Amino acid sequence: MIVHSPLDVGPLRLPNRIVFAAHLTNAATDGLPTDQHAAYYAARAAGGAGLVITEEHSVHPADRPYEKLIRGFDPAAVPGYRRITEAVHAHGVPVLAQLNHNGGQSSGLYSRRALWAPSPVPDPLFREVPKAVTTAEIREVVAGYAATAAHCVAGGFDGVELQCSQASLLRQFLSPLTNHRTDRYGGSLANRVRVVREVLAAVREAVGAAGAIGVRLCGDEGLAGGIGIAEAVETARILAADGVDYVNTTTGVATATLHLVEAPMPVQAGHALHVAAAIRRAVAVPVVGIGRITGLDAAERALADGHCDLVGVVRGQIADPDFTTATRPRTCPACNQECAGRVGLNQRLGCAVNPVAGRESLRLPLRPRRGRHVLVVGGGPAGMQAAATAAERGHRVVLCERGPRTGGQVVVAAAAPARAGLGVVADDLLAACRGAGVEVRTGVAVDAAYVQREGPEAVVLATGALPGRPAWARGLDRVVDVRDVLDGRVAPSGSVLVYDETGFHPATSVAELLAARGCAVEIATPGLVVAQDLGLTLDLELFHRRAYAAGIATTTERVVLDAAPGVTLTVLDHLVGATTQVRYDWVVCAVPSEPEDELWRALRGGELPVHRIGDCLAPRRLDAAVREGHHVGEAL
Repeated sequence: MIVHSPLDVGPLRLPNRIVFAAHLTNAATDGLPTDQHAAYYAARAAGGAGLVITEEHSVHPADRPYEKLIRGFDPAAVPGYRRITEAVHAHGVPVLAQLNHNGGQSSGLYSRRALWAPSPVPDPLFREVPKAVTTAEIREVVAGYAATAAHCVAGGFDGVELQCSQASLLRQFLSPLTNHRTDRYGGSLANRVRVVREVLAAVREAVGAAGAIGVRLCGDEGLAGGIGIAEAVETARILAADGVDYVNTTTGVATATLHLVEAPMPVQAGHALHVAAAIRRAVAVPVVGIGRITGLDAAERALADGHCDLVGVVRGQIADPDFTTATRPRTCPACNQECAGRVGLNQRLGCAVNPVAGRESLRLPLRPRRGRHVLVVGGGPAGMQAAATAAERGHRVVLCERGPRTGGQVVVAAAAPARAGLGVVADDLLAACRGAGVEVRTGVAVDAAYVQREGPEAVVLATGALPGRPAWARGLDRVVDVRDVLDGRVAPSGSVLVYDETGFHPATSVAELLAARGCAVEIATPGLVVAQDLGLTLDLELFHRRAYAAGIATTTERVVLDAAPGVTLTVLDHLVGATTQVRYDWVVCAVPSEPEDELWRALRGGELPVHRIGDCLAPRRLDAAVREGHHVGEAL
């Protein structure tokens, strides 16, 4: 396979074509690298990445858009750099540091200073008007890049990457949308690229001929009047002539079009490869292609089709550090719940399907001296993860699932439009169970008597949750739960209200499904925004576009108070405090579930150790189920 072939990138020899590209981990403490950084990047090097590029390192004290940014300009970062580079080099893999200044895509919250940008154009997310940098301040920024590059070399990095992409002062100079200058740094592309060339020259002097220097370019901002393919290609051509060793690519900007940067599940895999292909045709240096590459086969196709020379895989290697070498790697479903979503909440990066991601530096519990007979009840994500982890640690595990197949609610959710990617979660967990030697029994309803007959030494209950039913809905046959629709038990028709109290995928998924079947669909929520939590996973904008195209009405600040046959609802408008009556043919509820804990109540209090995990403990989302399954499997 091409993907496993080595490649020379400037002075570096890469063992293969898979790049673990730069992304935020939120693992820094007091602006400095940590042991978690070293363990995190080393795990991907050990798993087979051909090149590791760390998250951004700030080149200037005034640039601090978020709390846990690494202060690359500070010499105190060098010892942490050495821990990272030594850990990665131990696996024979080169490692680069990404350098960046976020410019106007930032906040003065931490620095208490005005932001620096090419022009006083506020970012649509931060909404803070920046100060247009002077020529002297541009020189200061260029010197900051050089100084930070020198720190990186002192810390053992094999080179650096200049971020000119999603959240970058350098991209803001390149973009006509944010660069309105009339001096030698504005106007024509030749002028707008000038500061990048000055940074490149200064960094080359700091790094020397033995270090590699790359740039990451935005090939399409996704905004009218912004950077497009033609200018990205010309910029790459200029920088390649100036001596850059490779060109990395991306699309979108980290605020207005972030869904293009960290594409969620509905976005087609390989969506940004056209950028890499266009640049590759114009330059003689290696080009990195990206775009939600979820498997090694997809990476191989991108290379074989000539789109790129290297393939950037981030979420795929977060989900499975052994992405490049595993016989069957764990697949990233692009749910964005624990990577983009968690980091967006100022928490350390995690992964919905890899419970170890973000905690690689923690020591595992000692392996038990003697394997135990463990019974796991429930074949959803929590139960399967618990069974696989326990079996991997030497226990004899039996997993019982009441239904005809394993997978739980992720299988139901995968039946919805744009959510099919969740199906790989169930498949991967079942494969992990079988690979670890778990005995899987389906079509088995477990009660207290069954447990007694089985005679386990420990029981793990992952029995899930039951659909919740609002008090006003009792006795009404045409008020149903989202699960009833998604698994085919009912088929609403005519006018349908999807009443959403969760703000997440259940309501939007069933709404799109019913609209596709010809129903007149409205989503109503007590919240201020329909599907509010989809903002964290970068699904919100794309959902609302699809809803508009499908004719799905969206109504906010509505609370159902009562219902009568028909179905006629009494609805409170939060905003004005008035109530109205509205009639629908069907109502589909997306409301909080209720723990299915009957077996827990029957077994608790005895001598047999019984553990509750996942939704039967407290109904939550996929990440909690997988994480708790892993933790209990480790602890047995």
